[in-house]
Amino acid sequence: MALENLKETRKQSITVGFMYESNKDRLKMTALNGEIGFQKEIRDKNIHRPGLALAGYVELFTYDRVQIVGNTEVRYLKHLSLTERVRAFETIFKFDLPCIFITNDNTIDNELVEVATRHGVSVFLTPLETTKVVYFVGDFLDDQFSPQTVVHGSFLDVYGIGIVLSGRSGIGKSEVALDLVERGHRLVADDVITITRKGEGILIGAGTDVVKHFMEIRGLGLFDVRSVFGIRSIRFQKRVEVVVELQEWQQGGEYTRTGLDHANTSILGVEIPHVMLPIFPGKNITVIVEVIALDYLLKHYGYDAAKEFSKRLDAAIAEKSRGKRAVNYFEHDFE
Repeated sequence: MALENLKETRKQSITVGFMYESNKDRLKMTALNGEIGFQKEIRDKNIHRPGLALAGYVELFTYDRVQIVGNTEVRYLKHLSLTERVRAFETIFKFDLPCIFITNDNTIDNELVEVATRHGVSVFLTPLETTKVVYFVGDFLDDQFSPQTVVHGSFLDVYGIGIVLSGRSGIGKSEVALDLVERGHRLVADDVITITRKGEGILIGAGTDVVKHFMEIRGLGLFDVRSVFGIRSIRFQKRVEVVVELQEWQQGGEYTRTGLDHANTSILGVEIPHVMLPIFPGKNITVIVEVIALDYLLKHYGYDAAKEFSKRLDAAIAEKSRGKRAVNYFEHDFE
């Protein structure tokens, strides 16, 4: 792989308390029984609605997931007597639940909250609709449990394309990144890049909390890109779309000339384009990286310059074989 992989991890669990602190403002959460159950662990990124379990069918009850109780479950409970509601809650709390969300500002009996408290399980109330809670909590858990790797390089948003500059230490990645920032592009991270796989095929890159948008230039030292160039010069995260590997020019080295053979590299099992870029004194790497970004955009919208040139070349060869001139001059143009 082109990138120097420093560490690859996958989070095994988070606490209910951490989830609450991370989402309480966005979801307008209220903890109905205080900090009860905050130490319990969530180990599954999926969520569950316990409607059948409340009705007594627990054969397929995925109790180890965050439980979402919405309008359907609450209306079912209201059709029962208080004793039956307590019995229904006692049924699901025979299992080791991580926590329960009550959505749509639905009210539940204090006796039901007491059942949860007795079993050490947090009950959260939110005014948001069930579909929104499912989306936000699901997205948060997916982010927390997604595989993650830390790599060495510089990461920038160039014309909206997330480009990772890789290569050996000292080859000039940060200098190229600095030049790109000066030309109006945006720095996401320098030196240490945290990459997370979202879903099946999306990679999101960001800086670490410590380094953030600090950059090291040999001979100059550390400086803060945001302070020097302003808020427009940075991003906190960006989709990783292309890896550009800087290499010293080697006489006799094999480098692509046409671009018909596209190389890829794999990061966390996701294949993305990989450009090996030979460098030597006087070569304008910054402009070439900009062209790589623009060429990627063209390919995204269905235009591949290498394939188009190949078609024109084949057409020209076919025309020449029929005796047609390769160049037709414009009338009266003797320049």
